[in-house]
Amino acid sequence: MLNVMSSLPFWEGHIVDSVQEQEDGSLLIVLQACPASDALCGACHQPCALVHERRRRKVRDRDMLDKRVWLDVPVRRLDCHHCDARVAEHIAWLDRRARITHRVRLWVEALAQLLPIAHIARLTGLHWHTIKEIDHRRLQHLHGDFSAEGVRRLVMDEFAFALHKGHRYATVALDAERMRVLWVGEGNSREAIRPFFERLGEEGCQRIEAVAMDMNTAMDLEVRQQCPNAEVVYDLFHVVARFGREVVDRVRVDQANTLRAEPKARQVIKRSRWLLLRNRDNLKAEQAIQLEELLAANQPLATVYLLKIELKEIWYAPSVREGARRWKAWLNLALESQIAPLVQFAKRLAKYRRGILASSIYPMNSSVLEGVNNRIKVIKRMAYGFRDASYFFLKIKDAFPGKTR
Repeated sequence: MLNVMSSLPFWEGHIVDSVQEQEDGSLLIVLQACPASDALCGACHQPCALVHERRRRKVRDRDMLDKRVWLDVPVRRLDCHHCDARVAEHIAWLDRRARITHRVRLWVEALAQLLPIAHIARLTGLHWHTIKEIDHRRLQHLHGDFSAEGVRRLVMDEFAFALHKGHRYATVALDAERMRVLWVGEGNSREAIRPFFERLGEEGCQRIEAVAMDMNTAMDLEVRQQCPNAEVVYDLFHVVARFGREVVDRVRVDQANTLRAEPKARQVIKRSRWLLLRNRDNLKAEQAIQLEELLAANQPLATVYLLKIELKEIWYAPSVREGARRWKAWLNLALESQIAPLVQFAKRLAKYRRGILASSIYPMNSSVLEGVNNRIKVIKRMAYGFRDASYFFLKIKDAFPGKTR
């Protein structure tokens, strides 16, 4: 076995002195400096013959078959006559002061793109914090900064996250054309999102022509101040979701409450929430039939359901003129319905008319935001054990590196 180990190319500048099996079944490979190789200064990487002291370090290497592998490595402290420094020698496959080899680091980096940290810790036997730090450095190198070159359209959204007690909000900014997350930051106030525009720079802000967002007043105001040439576009996904919560759900509950004397009919309406909120195309055949029967039996529910469908059509208008016509028709129907939650919603929505009609000029696909939100939820589910927001945000950026042009 020693002869086989001696021919392995993993430990440049060193030779295998012995291989010992430990009580726990792991292997301890004792290395010695190769007599034919010069020690290299850790500062200038020049050959150095003056050795100040010799020490040994135990480091972890990648597993061999089913065996954990540890290395006993000699590390010389050199007096370099090139740069006049007294430093530890440069070892090509081991970072200064590191307790794991480059092979282990690369192994962990590959696993971290597929598995949660807790699973990698069980697989490799490395500590949770060691794995997290390796992955954090990888992500920071890849996504720690961003280039605003060519960014013309943005999607901005907020999401809830809870790495500690209580719920907090974060904001994500995405390049809408390349599907690339540019920035993630804690908070959803104007002050919280301002650092993004500062990093975008004055020239980058001037270049932004459209920003899709929820009807968030703080975000709206900050975008208008920082990006004077940008048109705010209100996202269909968020508006329809809000319509479902504030109108469809409210009307459903009100209608159920009017049927207290008819328990069976009341239960049918109470249990119809997902039938009413889900897209019609996503319903199974029997569910579609149930929906038709429900709407035929309840006029207020039929009204708000049909107006939910008509509301979507405003976003798909081929021109601002046609969008305005569809908006006016929808608003009149909503106000004439005399359904209180619907009337209230329509009056509030009227204030956002410009941002709704802008979708005909800048058709920012709402499925972009829906996809981002769903992926963030998956990352959150995999993220049990994440203890800092910066790492979590880097994982989000890594999930959306962007399409190549």
